[in-house]
Amino acid sequence: MQDILSFFDAAALDRRLVMPYVIAEAGVNHEGSMELAKRLVREAAEGGADAIKFQSYKAGTLASKDSPAYWDTTKEPTKSQYELFKKHDSFWKKEFEELKRCCDDEGIAFMSTPFDVESARFLDPLMDVFKISSSDITNKPFIEFLCGFGKPIILSTGASSLHEVAEAVEWIEAKGNPLSLLHCVLNYPTMDENAGLGMIPALKRHYPDLTVGYSDHTLPDDMHVLTYATLLGAKILEKHFTFDKTLPGNDHYHAMDKDDLAFFRKKMEAVIASVGEFAVRSYPSEEPARRNARRSLVAARDIKAGAQITKDDLTWKRPAHGISPRCYDEVLAMRARRDIPEDTVLTWADLA
Repeated sequence: MQDILSFFDAAALDRRLVMPYVIAEAGVNHEGSMELAKRLVREAAEGGADAIKFQSYKAGTLASKDSPAYWDTTKEPTKSQYELFKKHDSFWKKEFEELKRCCDDEGIAFMSTPFDVESARFLDPLMDVFKISSSDITNKPFIEFLCGFGKPIILSTGASSLHEVAEAVEWIEAKGNPLSLLHCVLNYPTMDENAGLGMIPALKRHYPDLTVGYSDHTLPDDMHVLTYATLLGAKILEKHFTFDKTLPGNDHYHAMDKDDLAFFRKKMEAVIASVGEFAVRSYPSEEPARRNARRSLVAARDIKAGAQITKDDLTWKRPAHGISPRCYDEVLAMRARRDIPEDTVLTWADLA
């Protein structure tokens, strides 16, 4: 398990492609069952997630009773946000404390997104960072309240203009909290062509000192979207997580499961190995090519001892066992020490 706090050092992370910090977003896919919640914890750990994140809310403080759905109602038929949230708001302080202990036992970090003041207070001692939902990016009093705990903030930027992102960043930086921004598209699911992954380097351009990541709502398929996001600079990845993608409901059908997660990690390890360091250098494995595929200066004709070397005396051929052509001008200022037959690979011992 990687340490989330190390992922707020943007300068260190930009030196090479690294395995991103992966958050399995369980949300409320526990369906109100502690047994299922613990199963999600175990399977997230088995799949290789660094953290598992839940959501902490009460329907009555999150949505008014006439709040309309913004999800695909063919997958989740509930048309009221209040009614949907009411189905899944039974977990509270005691349940999340139990889940924290379960996460510690399984060796995976516990996280939960608070959606109100009360849940933020009881979650504070359980987590190293606070995650703020895209839906709260304009909620200045709540953002400032969460900053008051003095912990790093991970902020999703879904459905936001650059101006709205800039405002939220200003509020958080004014409080002095370390900050990471997650690009996000608030469609459930997000079609691949709408993933907008170009916003990852765009956010990095606007905020070069901040760690940038990606909160994903695309269908898992072969996890290529998360791979592309990582190659574009995402250092923290968040994706909905379930134990059964065939279940009905808003957050199961576009979620990954433990097999998807394990596949992604294996795939990403191979990609990272292929990319290597962000530095220009030759590899030790290239040494035979350096010596044999590069060229040396070679006598283009017989050269008499004591003769001044001219352009007509020189050509360049493989291998690179003699004087490099980079020294061409220097060689033209020298004389032959001995008779040099045509096609001789020149060495410094041949010249004076």
